[in-house]
Amino acid sequence: MSTDILQSNDESHVSRACETYSLTTTQFHALHSRSSAAKATAYCPYSLFRVGCSILTEDGQHIDGANVENASYPVGTCAERVAFGKAVTEGHKKFKAVAVATDISPPASPCGMCRQFIREFCELPTPVFMFDKDGAFVVMKLEQLLPLSFGPEALPPRGELPAKA
Repeated sequence: MSTDILQSNDESHVSRACETYSLTTTQFHALHSRSSAAKATAYCPYSLFRVGCSILTEDGQHIDGANVENASYPVGTCAERVAFGKAVTEGHKKFKAVAVATDISPPASPCGMCRQFIREFCELPTPVFMFDKDGAFVVMKLEQLLPLSFGPEALPPRGELPAKA
């Protein structure tokens, strides 16, 4: 799939996305509804920009999160990082899909920091579904959102770090 804007109420669009990314339509609809519902828990009194995220684990569980802002703007945390933080601290390490939802149209993608954060925990072919306020969506693989990415496998093992020169 590319940056084509698809419709979540068009079963041919949903079926094509599910077939491409090995998801069931039930999993797709859960990602959409849960990421959209997660927006209601956002704490965003400064930007008023609600974002919800739902992550589907390899074992079929959903972990949700929403953005949390702070008066010191850089201290805020995006929905994706909230959801992955919850997932990892609850023991989840393998993920099948990520969904984000916003109140704007067209769909918005995760920010650069979140793309890198997702990269820490997801394989490059992982689909990222991006839903807008009307249910339209774009889906892209993580490797499309973060080309030439740097991930944990790029780091040398701790015992193999070169000595200081």
